[in-house]
This record gives sequence, C-alpha cells and structure tokens, in this order.
Amino acid sequence: MDYSDVLAAASRIDGLVLRTPVLEVSPGVFFKLELLQHSGSFKVRGAFNRMLSAGELPPSGVIAASGGNHGLAVAYAARALGVRAEIFVPEVTSPVKVAGLEALGAHITQTGAIYSEAAEAAAKRAAESGALVVHAYDQAEVVAGQGTTGLEIVEQTGGVDTVVVAVGGGGFASGITLGTSGPPVPGSAVKPGSGPRIIAVEPERIPTLHEALRAGHPVPVEVGGVAADALGATKIGTIAFEILSSPRVESVLVTDEAIVEARRTLWARHRVAAEPAGATAYAALLTGAYTPAPGERVAVVLCGSNTDPSTLTP
Repeated sequence: MDYSDVLAAASRIDGLVLRTPVLEVSPGVFFKLELLQHSGSFKVRGAFNRMLSAGELPPSGVIAASGGNHGLAVAYAARALGVRAEIFVPEVTSPVKVAGLEALGAHITQTGAIYSEAAEAAAKRAAESGALVVHAYDQAEVVAGQGTTGLEIVEQTGGVDTVVVAVGGGGFASGITLGTSGPPVPGSAVKPGSGPRIIAVEPERIPTLHEALRAGHPVPVEVGGVAADALGATKIGTIAFEILSSPRVESVLVTDEAIVEARRTLWARHRVAAEPAGATAYAALLTGAYTPAPGERVAVVLCGSNTDPSTLTP
C-alpha cells in the first residue's frame, strides 16, 4: 500500500463523508475533529471505501465485527448504499453504541467478552451467508479510506510536523501515515517523500502496537480499561504493523486516568464531547507522554464521540 491508494479512496468516497473541521486551539496546535464525522467516528471512511471497492454487493449485504464505532460506520454506509448490515459486537460495547446500531437498522448480535470473540463469530456467520466482510482495521481498502483523514490534515493545516493519533488495531494510524506521506505543502518544513512524524498513542492496558514493535511482529495482548470498547484489538493488524514499523512512527502509552482527564479537559476547555478512545491522543500531550518542541506544528486527531454525555464531568 502507498499514498496512491489513499488518493483513490478519496476520489471514491467523495461526497459520502464529511470533510471534518480543524481547529487551531493554540499557536501551532490543531485539533482534527474527526469525532464530528458521520456515525461519530472516522470509521465511515474505510467502510465506504471497502464497500465501493467491492463492486456489486451480495444479496446478503455486509457483515462486520466491532467494538461499536466500526459497526456504526458499516451500518451507516450500508443504509446509505441500500444494503443489509449484520453487526457482531462484544458484551463490553457501550449501550450508546448498541442503541446507535439499532437506530441505523443494523441486525445486531452481541456475543463474546472482547472484540476478538465477536470477530470469530462474525467470520463464521460470513462463511455461511456470503456477506461481504468489512474488517475493522486489517483490510487494505479500510486502511486507505481512513487515510483520507491524513490528506485533509495536510490540506487544512498547511502542513504539520507531527500528527498525534490513537491506536487500537492500527487501521487509522497506518492510514494517516500513508495519507500524510505525499508531496509536502509549499513552505512546510517536512522533507519531500517523508511526511510528518506520527505519534501513535495507546492505553497502557491495550499496548498492541507497543508490544508488537518490541517483539518485532504482532503479538496478542490483554485487553482492558476505559477505552476497551473502541481500542480493544488483541493484536495489531498485519497491514498496520508493516506501515507503523516506519522510522516516522513513535509509540507512546498513557494511563486510563490520563484518558479520563483528557476527556474531561476537552469538554471543560473546548466543549468537545469525546469518548475515551477519542481523547486518547490528547492525553499524550496533557501528560507529557509526548511533548512538542518549541515551534513544532502538531495535529491531534480526536477520533470518536459515541459516548454518554452525562459522564463528561466528575
């Protein structure tokens, strides 16, 4: 996969997804508000690109396993394209996300303690039904679709030195890595053919990329904590690992407490209602897990808003 795949995805999904806004919250620090995307997260980009790349969709429609956000995106895209969506979610999926799936008309099966168990059930069902599988993160079309966020970041900011993004299965971070690897904006300090540094942020309790980089290959990890419903992959995706092994990428970890505080700070300071996964990247800046250098231009991607607003304050 490369930059050209992201450009093709951008053309394919044009008009179906939102060009979400960028807000400069302090000099040189930008929020990419991808939590304002259709279905409440970036994932609708990859869902549309996967479905539209497949040609004629089968009568049985599409099927996906999800912690919630990917399922919402697939259900949204399926409804827009007029096809059936069957979504498998684990028992930890938040009631807000389950309610959203119901509202979108998805056929829901809630099974398994964690995402990987729901994914196993979805794969078995797909083999029986013939539905098109839309993977949450480990498909080239999905990664390319997510990468269109990176194209927008470069265009809307005029170029940044660093992008800070949360990692679960790695489809979003790897897509953004590809999507920011094109020609630099004139006047940018980013070198041609390189792209900005990527700060890949994970909860300490779900260190899929961190442990994979340490081992030299994807390895299973235990899943838990406040962001488990959205960042709860047990292992980094194969595509993501290949892309995120780049020297451009730095892996950092944040605590659950830091994620909770980042979420509350986003609401208190900016009136941005993020779910825990959506605040994870920002937690790296608040805690100093990543500290920008003086004059560094940084984009922080706020990636999900499917949350209960009553939990935004102590």
